[in-house]
Amino acid sequence: MYPITLRMTGWLLTVSFILLTSPLARAQTFISGSTGADGPFNPTSTTTVPLPPNGVLNYTTITVPAGVTATFLKTAANTPVVLLATGNVTISGTLSVSGSAGGTLGRPGSGGLGGFDGGPGGDGVTTVSAGAGLGPGGGLPGTNCVGNGGSYGTTGGVAGQNCTTPGAAAPTYGQPTLRPIIGGSGGSGGTAPTVPGSAGGSGGGGGGALVVASSGTITLNSASQILADGGSGSAGNGGNALGGGGGSGGAIRLIANTIVSNGSLYARGGTGAQLGAGAGGLGRIRLEASTLTVSGTRTPEATQGLPQPVFPAGGQPGLAIASIGGVAAPTTPSGSLIAAPDILLPVGSTSPVEVILTASNIPLGTAIQVTATPQSGAKSTATSGGLTGTLASSTATAPSLALILSQTSILTATATFPLVASAGEGPLYADGEEVTHIRVAAVLGGGSRLTYITRSGREVIVQ
Repeated sequence: MYPITLRMTGWLLTVSFILLTSPLARAQTFISGSTGADGPFNPTSTTTVPLPPNGVLNYTTITVPAGVTATFLKTAANTPVVLLATGNVTISGTLSVSGSAGGTLGRPGSGGLGGFDGGPGGDGVTTVSAGAGLGPGGGLPGTNCVGNGGSYGTTGGVAGQNCTTPGAAAPTYGQPTLRPIIGGSGGSGGTAPTVPGSAGGSGGGGGGALVVASSGTITLNSASQILADGGSGSAGNGGNALGGGGGSGGAIRLIANTIVSNGSLYARGGTGAQLGAGAGGLGRIRLEASTLTVSGTRTPEATQGLPQPVFPAGGQPGLAIASIGGVAAPTTPSGSLIAAPDILLPVGSTSPVEVILTASNIPLGTAIQVTATPQSGAKSTATSGGLTGTLASSTATAPSLALILSQTSILTATATFPLVASAGEGPLYADGEEVTHIRVAAVLGGGSRLTYITRSGREVIVQ
């Protein structure tokens, strides 16, 4: 049976409309939207907090004392962490959504919540080649090479030594407003020689994504830390096995009427595991408040603005892969290269295979591109016919996707379609340019993603 790891998410992709408002409207009191249903969050010792499926916790107040670290359990959809409070937020300890370092024997590092895993190292037996990091800026592996860093707000490092042919630099993505928010990308793995017992190092996971929003004041005291760092790559195992690249930093967004920050905000890239291995790029930090007092440390430097809604408004296009080769996608897949495969094609299956896709709020007639990324080796793509059905519920079929049946693969489906603004809402802009198209991507092995394509052809990945 041939394994194909899939990861389906229940997220709908949100299109954000930037509307002009009067100075008076922009100065209105910010409301976080918290229902207060989860009561106060005031841990007295280090804790790991479970999340609801949508990743949103509705508190009254948030108080994290010095010496206490709060981390969070991933959801099935790997959503970002969103902490809402009706009252004040005071952080003296640590909030962390950082990615993990690459593991031993080529096992990739896990992305932080809302972030993406690193790439696996070559195992020295079935393949000497390494895998790419996951995510829009996942590190790209080279030939006989140490790993390269994942990119996000800045470009990840490309191998400078210990490399026959370095991989290309991965693209940066996202926008400074972090609305909606997305995490960091993983570093690529390192190669291994064909020697039993050897294994290339793996890429570190990308940093996660965290939103903290208060209807009152957010205070970060001097000892406080909010961490969305990328994980470091791991070293190769055995002679001549090469190390992995670092994951990129993730994303931190704070929103309140008043923010007083004397602490540390970090969305740093992880380090490469070996001389010449690429470090992860920096993530993104955003501070939104009517009154903002900032000291302490921030890496990277934060962008600033007046408070904007936590969640973007507008329509919600959705895209998912329903089945591959006649095998239905699971309801809650693991989407991990190191876990049991989510789909096993029956013995005797042949390549290429048929992929069935479902969509909502994407124009009928839109063709979907499906990409298979194997654990090592070249990617393959196939294009579906146009979506049919209704705008609320449509389907399409990609009849011929080539797979390397001896390897685990991660599948991605992508739709690009013209943007039509809803009546009365006006045009949509991204970083100052009018948006003419939207690309919606459903990533099997990652979350769904949204890209704006501007009139000049520039692409801005926003979720």
